[in-house]
Amino acid sequence: MKNNAPLVSKDTLLPFILLTICFAAWGVAANMTDPLVKVFSKIFTMSSLQSALVQFAYYGAYFCLAIPAAFINKRFSYKTGVLTGLGCAAAGAFLFYPASQTMTYGFFLAALFVLAGGLSILETSANPYVMAMGSEKSATRRLNLAQAFNPVGTNLGVFLAATLILPNLNQASAEERAAMSVGELKSVIGAELDAVMLPYVGMACVLVLVWVAIALIKAPIQESVETSVEDVKLGASLKRLVANKHYRFGVLAQFFNVGAQTCVWTFTIQYAMTAMGGNEVSGGEILQYSMIVFLISRFVMTWVMQYLYPARLLMIMSLIAMALCIFMTQSPNLAGVIALVSISACLSLMFPTIYGIALEGLGEDTKLGAAGLVMAILGGAILPLFQAAIIDSAGVVISYVVPAICFLLVGGYGYFDMRAKKGCVDNKSKVDAEALKDMEMGIAK
Repeated sequence: MKNNAPLVSKDTLLPFILLTICFAAWGVAANMTDPLVKVFSKIFTMSSLQSALVQFAYYGAYFCLAIPAAFINKRFSYKTGVLTGLGCAAAGAFLFYPASQTMTYGFFLAALFVLAGGLSILETSANPYVMAMGSEKSATRRLNLAQAFNPVGTNLGVFLAATLILPNLNQASAEERAAMSVGELKSVIGAELDAVMLPYVGMACVLVLVWVAIALIKAPIQESVETSVEDVKLGASLKRLVANKHYRFGVLAQFFNVGAQTCVWTFTIQYAMTAMGGNEVSGGEILQYSMIVFLISRFVMTWVMQYLYPARLLMIMSLIAMALCIFMTQSPNLAGVIALVSISACLSLMFPTIYGIALEGLGEDTKLGAAGLVMAILGGAILPLFQAAIIDSAGVVISYVVPAICFLLVGGYGYFDMRAKKGCVDNKSKVDAEALKDMEMGIAK
């Protein structure tokens, strides 16, 4: 049955547009960061596991800052949370300049942590903010529409990395770098890190402009906030959420979904280079194709959800993604690369769909529930470390069993939600039938 509930009203259109820019912004940041694993591995001559600390710092910050974001949202408002997140993200992006001057890997990780911490607050606030801008019936579709602009950012992020960072990497091998003099090596690394710094500082300037625009407009919704710190009561909300099986499984599904997505995209360049040869630039082009597929598919999936229940679509696409990962491990060639790119079509609906169905019916616990789902982004910090360890020991091709397992578990959540909804419908039908029978007996009497 087609869902005709309106997505966005005239009153909320401008705030909705500004928030979609925020969705694009964290897409830029996330997908400029994915190639940095390969970039830092080359610049600082590190193993895949060591360079994967980039993702650990980035997604670990999401985990650490989500609960503070929930506190901000409950005590103040979603708008305050959005502004706080934008400010922190801009500060982290600006830190890339001093990091490039010190030429220290740890400084870059710290800058990424601050940047991602701001984005964690931003995402924890913006997702439920969008869902609240209209009917609850259309909330999941509305979030999918807003999230459809996230791939616009991911494409821009990959494009910036492919044009401003990857081409400026010195092609000297680890052995050739080891043979350079200290001064020569410092000059090479300095030029490479300047290339890394430039797009991040540019993004910081854009984030400041978005911050000003959102600060100047009136909040489009009336939301209940706590009048004092004591009234926030995160503990009571947390107990209710932990007891909610549907929400609890949603957090786990989001953990494995983000882990799978990060694994797939982080090591796309390495897989493409192994399967087809070439260098980081040609591998970056494959990643760009993946982002284009992701972008187009997000809009397509939003349209399909008018006709197909979101959880069913989630289950189907998760199983397809798992099959594609398995195929990649058996065919490390052009066909495997095509399968790798195709996974992005399956990924396109997963995050907002899990987010939307996990938050259904949470009421006053929605703000903390949103934080829990953002904390689940920790999967993007942990699971790539497992894949990187497999890469160092067995190669990048076989390592794609890690996202394959993740996709299977995500599909399981889609099946669970379908069963849960079917049970609710069956119970409602039973209650309605019993009520009708009682009414008929009353009339007979």
